[in-house]
Amino acid sequence: MNIAITRKSERRRAEIIDAAIRHFNRSGLNGATLGGIAASVGMVTNGVAYYYRRKEDLAAACMIQSLAELVDIIGQAVAVDDPALRLERLLAAWFARLADGVTGKATPVMVFNDIRALTPPQSNEVFPEYYRLFRVLRGIFNGTSIGGDPVARNARTHLLLSILHAAQEWFVAQCEARDHARVAARLALILKSGLGGVAPQIMLSLPDPDPDADPMRVAYLRAATRLINQHGYRGTSVERIAGELNLTKGSFYHHIDAKDDLVTACFERTFAVLRQAQDLGFESSGNGAERLATTVGALLGWQLSEAGPMLRISAYNSLPESIRPTIRHAGDRLVERFAWQISDAQADGSMPVRDAIIGARVLHSMLNAVIELEWWVSERGQARALPHYTLALFSGLFAPLAGED
Repeated sequence: MNIAITRKSERRRAEIIDAAIRHFNRSGLNGATLGGIAASVGMVTNGVAYYYRRKEDLAAACMIQSLAELVDIIGQAVAVDDPALRLERLLAAWFARLADGVTGKATPVMVFNDIRALTPPQSNEVFPEYYRLFRVLRGIFNGTSIGGDPVARNARTHLLLSILHAAQEWFVAQCEARDHARVAARLALILKSGLGGVAPQIMLSLPDPDPDADPMRVAYLRAATRLINQHGYRGTSVERIAGELNLTKGSFYHHIDAKDDLVTACFERTFAVLRQAQDLGFESSGNGAERLATTVGALLGWQLSEAGPMLRISAYNSLPESIRPTIRHAGDRLVERFAWQISDAQADGSMPVRDAIIGARVLHSMLNAVIELEWWVSERGQARALPHYTLALFSGLFAPLAGED
């Protein structure tokens, strides 16, 4: 009897986790509700609360399950001797798993956009598992020329992890599930060999996209962008934003109508910066590769300046569902502009032929990863870590820095 009850309880938990992952991936931690999750499995809210008292408890359980699965996928890949083959097998397995989530063969993998929104006690359970994932993924670089350099290894592992996370969204939204092997192979070529071309030089001269804007409003947007990137939308209160500027909550509402309006404004500002840098590249002299390097250098300079950073793509889940598609579509158009720049460089022979749209997504992932540099490396160390991101993008994940091979 007890065994039957236990099995029924386990099945119920599995049903709830499956439904919850779908809800969290669609609506984010902020938008999903226990009531909505319960209704999708034919339960009342109290029925779900019997297993998971709070929404955050359920989100943590979903993340832990997906983290364990991803660690298993990576662990099998890193067991291979050849680094390039490790990478190929990892990507093949990852996209096959994403495809299974799309077709219904398996529960989708939890998107980790809201991981920074977790606080104790849930964060105490999830964060160690996420750090374990990072440590296992570093095994991709075992036996390579950068395997013994902690900064290089951590930077490139971080970039690879950012690419894997971003792929959860663009593959599911924009690719046919049956093409998972093709997508994995095309991405593998880019990550093994790089996009080619020339490494960008960091520029610090990209002006503010809206020089006539109210300076106090701009200051709020900068502060909010940094806090949302670091703590997520739920972890970024109006009081916290105002406190960053040593101002009052009342001052915030004098310049910003509502918190939901703020995250939309942060995205609009980020998109304006992207357009400005892309236009700078399109209009600059030189071949296609040099023009792309101009764009990337300008964006890296913005990210690392006092004016930056841009808003991370993980903030999409912070948006109200009613406007999220519009903002996502605007972001996708800007990724396509990166693809045009890559195609221009391939057409004039200054970059080798690679999948331009996947290359553009990898480039976008790199820009997002750079935002997080300040969280895990000192200001002095950032100067040493940054070249590993750009070198990995243009020359491949395993390429050594000049003089370090």
